[in-house]
Amino acid sequence: MTMCRVLNVCRSGFYAWLHKPLSDRAIEDQRLLLLVRASYAASGGVYGAPRVFLDLREAGETCGKHRVARIMRINKIKALRGYKAPRAIAGRPSIIAPNRLQRQFTVERPDHAWVTDITYIRTWQGWLYLAVVIDLFARNVVGWSMKPTLAKELVVDALLMAVWRRKPTDPVIVHSDQGSQYGSGDWLRFCSEHQLEPSMSRRGNCWDNAVAESFFSSLKKERIKKRIYKTRDLARADIFDYIEVFYNRTRRHSHLGGVSPEAFERASF
Repeated sequence: MTMCRVLNVCRSGFYAWLHKPLSDRAIEDQRLLLLVRASYAASGGVYGAPRVFLDLREAGETCGKHRVARIMRINKIKALRGYKAPRAIAGRPSIIAPNRLQRQFTVERPDHAWVTDITYIRTWQGWLYLAVVIDLFARNVVGWSMKPTLAKELVVDALLMAVWRRKPTDPVIVHSDQGSQYGSGDWLRFCSEHQLEPSMSRRGNCWDNAVAESFFSSLKKERIKKRIYKTRDLARADIFDYIEVFYNRTRRHSHLGGVSPEAFERASF
């Protein structure tokens, strides 16, 4: 009994398979898989199928997004997940500054409104505190500061970097939560001297500052990944790399149509 009879296939089909065991589509899938893995690795493992698809399209590939999703699913390539969205809590308005932003997170031009907030980074030397200032137009981090304490200089230095970098000529709304650093005399004086208009969320309502919360969620999910840094200097170096090298220049942002903040701003102006 011949092999063809055992497999119940015709002789010509068997020999065609013997010389070319994979279909053209399967061979193309294998080629695309290499590109998918390269895009995924370049993102540090944070890109899902939509952003990987955009990378492939930018490289000149013509495959569909559903094909990219299927290849990633079959090969168990998944974007990092975690960090649930915080629960919304209504609270009292600030008596120091009104809520000028009112959750209007989409603006028509750069340096119309900035949002700022503080987060905590764990190291074996103790906490490292990070303050950022984000321009709502392109969602890029325009100012940041890292210090071992929660002194008011932390937030003022981040705002100083934003003013030095952007040099706004018109008044800018600067939105924050009601943390004590944002109600300090130094903060309010700096804002007054540089045409910055303080705006504050309602007490305990994280959704009033959702863009800053979203950035910190991405930082912790995509880079920190719940680890504890050995030293504050190692944490500073890694966070600097995330902000200045990956997030602002490279990371595709769904709000911006799948391009990075710097690319979006360049294309707009």
